Amino acid sequence: MQVSSCMSEDVLVCAPNHSIREAAKAMKDIDAGLLPVGENNRLVGMITDRDIAVRAVADGKDCETPVREVMTSDVQYCFEDEELAEAAAKMGALQLRRLPVLNRDKRLVGIVSLGDIARIEGESAQQALERVTTAGARRQS
Repeated sequence: MQVSSCMSEDVLVCAPNHSIREAAKAMKDIDAGLLPVGENNRLVGMITDRDIAVRAVADGKDCETPVREVMTSDVQYCFEDEELAEAAAKMGALQLRRLPVLNRDKRLVGIVSLGDIARIEGESAQQALERVTTAGARRQS
């Protein structure tokens, strides 16, 4: 089964020149911990609540700081026509719980989470989750 069969298609995108306050408010409004960052119809980054806390607040940046200053620009992604097991393996290897989903023209078409994959490919998602949580536990110890 392909990623397109279970991804979330209704994705809110913020612009790199939006403030981190605007990004945080959008995350609160949609109850999400990350937002894709797009410019000129292309995915240029991702911003997470952790990016805001660690790269902005902890460094004393104000809430009008542009998203581009704290976003992750090295975006990992999968394609909508990839198999779910491949996406889950990628998420495990990269230690990510969510991936942006692109079409073959490299346009953002959705986001897929381990939870999305688990509903269809339980075993693949379980293996990926184990890799993500094991790595996180190692970093904390």
